[in-house]
Amino acid sequence: MTGSATCSGGTDLHTEIHGDATLGSLLQNGLGRRQPLVAAATVSPGELSVACLGAPLEADFEIGSVSKGITGLLYADASARNALVPDSTLGDVLPLGDCPAAGVPLAAVSSHTSGLPRLPKSARPFRRSAAFLLHGTNPYGDALEELLAQARTVQLSARRPRYSNFGFELLGHAVAAGAGMSYHSLVRERLAVPLGLTSIYMPATVEQLGPHAIIGKSRSGRPRQPWTGEALAPAGGIRASIGDMGRLVQALLDGSAPGLAALDPVANFAGPAVRIGAAWMTLRVKGRDITWHNGATGGFRAWAGLDRQAGTGVVLLSATAVTVDRLGFRLLRELTERAQ
Repeated sequence: MTGSATCSGGTDLHTEIHGDATLGSLLQNGLGRRQPLVAAATVSPGELSVACLGAPLEADFEIGSVSKGITGLLYADASARNALVPDSTLGDVLPLGDCPAAGVPLAAVSSHTSGLPRLPKSARPFRRSAAFLLHGTNPYGDALEELLAQARTVQLSARRPRYSNFGFELLGHAVAAGAGMSYHSLVRERLAVPLGLTSIYMPATVEQLGPHAIIGKSRSGRPRQPWTGEALAPAGGIRASIGDMGRLVQALLDGSAPGLAALDPVANFAGPAVRIGAAWMTLRVKGRDITWHNGATGGFRAWAGLDRQAGTGVVLLSATAVTVDRLGFRLLRELTERAQ
């Protein structure tokens, strides 16, 4: 890890860089004051650099749907260890009875081709979305038993590519149930402890936020309620520091992470241009295959991308609800060009 000094362009916290000064300056120039609290990690062969603008390096962020990428790794890892058989269904490992969702294969859930909705009607997504838009409240927060009750009443659509938060909530808890543990324990035992990732956690309530948790804000700068919830964790409820996210990407590139098959595309997702593995997307950009996932919660945005052939990767975490995707792709391209 390069650069441990703190440098500042003034007394304004928004100009304060922690970690690598060069990377921090790139954040300042690339995002400006639209995103005053943002962090980045870059990985190239033999090197990991991290920087945080406006907060210390240990600050933990909501990583949003990048959580699905972690769930994809755990699903692929369980499959590789034969903890799940190839045709395992949700009903094989979760107490769903004989409802339609019980027969959905885990493999289909992992590639968003399960027929499950983005969110179930029984969760009243429109009412929750309205409350979020009006008051910034957490639209999730369900317990696992509530998630299972929703699954028992849900109706399936045709099995075509359809992004489903609900599906990945079920997938993560299904993989954990197949291992005889909670999703929290699964992440800890199969990913966090082996890779030395000490900051990754999944708060079920606001009271479970850690001492380094930061609060995200809307585009206009209004604080947003943290997105916590037991059910949510596998799809969007994980929090982590930028250092641990950088180390995770480093492990994906050097082969030490579990479930690497999740990165391998198995089907088209948005036409032939975007292909999908277990959550992870692969997109051809300027002649190179980029494997990536992004994330968005009420007050956070996240992006993680890898050029597996070049051995390079980038993570961006922002505590403001403004996309970081374009900068992520650009930083990864520039990093790859320098590494070659």
